[in-house]
Amino acid sequence: MVLVLFIVTGVAALALGAVYSATKEPIEAAKAAKLKSAIENVIPAFDVYTEKEVMPATGKDPLTFYVATKNNEVVGTAIKTYTDNGFSGRISIMLGFTPDGAIFNTAVLEHKETPGLGDKMEAAKSDFSAQFKGKNPDNYKLSVTKDGGDVDAITAATISSRAFCDAAERAYEAYKAEGGNQ
Repeated sequence: MVLVLFIVTGVAALALGAVYSATKEPIEAAKAAKLKSAIENVIPAFDVYTEKEVMPATGKDPLTFYVATKNNEVVGTAIKTYTDNGFSGRISIMLGFTPDGAIFNTAVLEHKETPGLGDKMEAAKSDFSAQFKGKNPDNYKLSVTKDGGDVDAITAATISSRAFCDAAERAYEAYKAEGGNQ
């Protein structure tokens, strides 16, 4: 009986390993395509972009900057940012800035927020993120109105809204520290 159990476990482990190996590349390709799509969505049309990592003043992980140019002129900067303050953990978003420091657009990359509540931060599920478009964080407070800011929170998802604002604020502070919005 022990031998049969050992054989079954071995076969299952080999099958699991084969499935992992077969799906690893397509999963990585899908993640790369999603990232590229997010960059294209949050900044104006561009020819090429360069990538660099920046350690924010607050946070334990670096932010990734994608500085986009068209005809050798900077047209925008996309920043992959995060917060660990979401209701269900880490939220990763992409925030795009125009050269004057205004937010061009936002895109949610990853989250585990409650379906029907916190997931409304996604543009496909509500217009929550639309209120950031065209706003310059120098005169638009990136915090919810309950906290004295200018952002209308998602109904029944204030924690997720605060987390989104925290990620956006982290990106903007790093953007300014790197010489953006001057």
